[in-house]
Amino acid sequence: MDKYMKVPMGKEDILSLKSGDYVYLTGTIYTARDAAHKRMYEALTNGEKLPIDMKDTMIYYMGPSPAREGRVIGSAGPTTSSRMDKYAPALLDLGLGGMIGKGKRSQEVKDAVVKNKAVYFAAVGGAGALLSKSIVASEVVAYDDLGTEAIRKLEVKDFPVIVVIDASGNDLYETAITEYRSEA
Repeated sequence: MDKYMKVPMGKEDILSLKSGDYVYLTGTIYTARDAAHKRMYEALTNGEKLPIDMKDTMIYYMGPSPAREGRVIGSAGPTTSSRMDKYAPALLDLGLGGMIGKGKRSQEVKDAVVKNKAVYFAAVGGAGALLSKSIVASEVVAYDDLGTEAIRKLEVKDFPVIVVIDASGNDLYETAITEYRSEA
């Protein structure tokens, strides 16, 4: 089912999503990859404030390529999500609304998604140039020294994602395999 939703998203909107839904996001999301997650985790460990408020925020696991002339961002494809798995539960516990990436997540992340009524979306890997067309503004907001891994605030319009893990813990990567095997 196709859904058009505003981000950041409240719990009611997140709870309405089901694994397998096609969703088009419009609003504000943030980027953060490995190095930014490590730095945020260290800040939390040291009792320091994070550079962005996690409440209801969507984090896109992405580090863009340089923007071509006339574009706000370069290719913007997702990074493999499992690289953030050791950091994600702590951010979800702070109110992170969801994550966008590609690939499977650990059981700890799935449990944290359910516990915090969050969502995990997949963006199509290999389609970074197409995904960048849904990004209408990009601004580095933290950790500029990390280059492409800096935290960016993105304004998106109809950014296409698929619900992989919904707030009830349904995991598309598992259910799709089961469905495929039963049809074979």
